[in-house]
Amino acid sequence: MPDSIRPMFAASRRSLAAAILLSVATATPLLSGCSTNPATGEQSFTAFMSPEQERQVGSEQDPQIKKEFGGAYDDAELAAYVTRIGNKLAATSEMPNLDFTFTVLNTPDINAFALPGGYVYVTRGLVALAENEAELAGVIAHEIGHVTARHSAERYSRGTAIGLGAAILGILTDSQAIADLAGLGSQLYLKSYSRDQEFEADTLGVRYLSRSGYETAAMASFLQKLGNASRLQAEIAGANHDPDAVDLMATHPRTIDRVQKALIAASVRPASNPIVGRDPFLDQVDGVLFGSDPKEGMIRGQTFLHKDLNFQFEVPPNFRIYNQPERVLAADPNGARFIFDAAPKSAGQAPAGYIRDSWAKGQAVRDLENIAINGMDAATGWLAITAKNGATYILRLVAIRYDADTLYRIQFLIPSQRAGALNEDMRRTTYSFRQLSAEERAGIRPYRVKVMRYDGTASEQSLAGSIPFPRYELRYFRMINGLERGEQPPPGSRVKTISPQ
Repeated sequence: MPDSIRPMFAASRRSLAAAILLSVATATPLLSGCSTNPATGEQSFTAFMSPEQERQVGSEQDPQIKKEFGGAYDDAELAAYVTRIGNKLAATSEMPNLDFTFTVLNTPDINAFALPGGYVYVTRGLVALAENEAELAGVIAHEIGHVTARHSAERYSRGTAIGLGAAILGILTDSQAIADLAGLGSQLYLKSYSRDQEFEADTLGVRYLSRSGYETAAMASFLQKLGNASRLQAEIAGANHDPDAVDLMATHPRTIDRVQKALIAASVRPASNPIVGRDPFLDQVDGVLFGSDPKEGMIRGQTFLHKDLNFQFEVPPNFRIYNQPERVLAADPNGARFIFDAAPKSAGQAPAGYIRDSWAKGQAVRDLENIAINGMDAATGWLAITAKNGATYILRLVAIRYDADTLYRIQFLIPSQRAGALNEDMRRTTYSFRQLSAEERAGIRPYRVKVMRYDGTASEQSLAGSIPFPRYELRYFRMINGLERGEQPPPGSRVKTISPQ
């Protein structure tokens, strides 16, 4: 987390999709409305983006994607492995001369996506979930399918044609900004493809898998694992919303049934000895970072802690924490939101003065008062907010003077009808902010994927014991290893677990 971020009262940063649309709209002359796609043989509307401009847009947005998702994951061997798989698949596509770029992003999110021009991304969270090379190849092949079918170009062209691309407004002026906060992070701009586009990408992906000699059924097996992961993550988080509305299931709305139909529609001949590649894959995934990167802080249940910046705080029960490079977000299923970040240009300002004169300048801050939080000077106050749709909210502001140069900020955005019920939770979270002890800092170790060989005698509980999801260790262990309940790994086989290292 860097030490500064634009105040929430200013217009929030444009979504990446909007930035792409604006760059296309201002840099691209009007072209012919439709073109024939070499991968699909169909006509597609790509009037505002030629193949050359696709590459240009992808190149321009690639740094922003990496910034949003923690940068490229620092593992040269894993990066080279993913690139080898990607290049092998891309060489069998209808665009073998396109200079594809494959990147593993340093985020625990389970996601994969592509930019125009051949920029394909998979997250380390997704890599850790897969079970073999064929499953990972299936994800990459699907994203290559989106590129070769020019789905991004078509979507951006249609969006530009109807005047999309407006900046997302600040929370005080636009209810959509509040809705976008519910998406948290990548969902602010990774919009889902249509059902037809997903089917087309699956069909093309199966084609590329088959041509490359991979087990084509791995695409369906990974989708099953992905659905299981989404449901388990939602249950762990205490969420009561659709478990498939997070991460990859939101940006790629697919079902097992449609993937099975794509396997048939691809009309490919299965390889006589298809590549599954479990051992080579496990060699690469062994030691991959799991969960938050320590340099950006770590999530431990309801607690967020940062070893380098030396602090921790707890969010209320039923809130799920989302760690981003510039802020920490949290949300509950019923519309309450939490934002933590560092204040820009706040050196020397008292907390109350900062709230009144800088952060909420010109706003009617109520009940502004000085408080002390674990030996640190702080201040708090609140605002009443009415969104365009008529919904009302309480925005509780907290400013904490950590040291002479650093002032941290907390915002609680609470639906008005729930403000009383969550008042004590907000108070506990506020006063939970504190510095770490030397012993606590020394004990912080990141979690990593650990590959081990099952000797046939160890219990599932012992294999899963170090997985950091209390009460869910066994289910998580089975999920990441593709095991059904009660199913034991074959003696001598290799399994994945999660442990601090």
